[in-house]
Amino acid sequence: MAQTNTTIAQTDERTIVITRVFDAPRRLVFQAWTDPRHVAQWWGPPGFDSPLCEMDLRTGGLFRIHLRAPDGVVHPCRGVFREVIEPERIVYAGEAEEGSVGCGAGLPPRAVVTVTFTERDGKTTVRIHTLLQSAGDLEAAVQTGFNPGWAASLDRLADHLRAI
Repeated sequence: MAQTNTTIAQTDERTIVITRVFDAPRRLVFQAWTDPRHVAQWWGPPGFDSPLCEMDLRTGGLFRIHLRAPDGVVHPCRGVFREVIEPERIVYAGEAEEGSVGCGAGLPPRAVVTVTFTERDGKTTVRIHTLLQSAGDLEAAVQTGFNPGWAASLDRLADHLRAI
């Protein structure tokens, strides 16, 4: 597992911005982020797996990811893609499925997430801008492991990118 070089900042009472630079070209990072076969390999912290990962990568398309914890508990999440500009930007609205507290990699309920991919000198900067509905939702996300969950997931993504 790679050591994290992830930057996480709370920019206001509803927003968390995560930034990570990957030693891989943008097209490859975008593919690893949007192809369910790849996403299932890195989504979630160490010890978790994704037995279900479905993505209809288009504006209005749906996604579903089930994140299974080491104790066997499955944390399902779902959402809709609001914008897809390959290989530059993805915007999605996500929420936990009914009865679930949260979902994969700390994705909080009722959040709009904008992921941008910028390449420079063969490296790709990924910026994850998460806008929650309220300050309470942000606090709940942080308390339930949003920040370390994303950092660990991005470490797994870095490892996955080196392997493909």
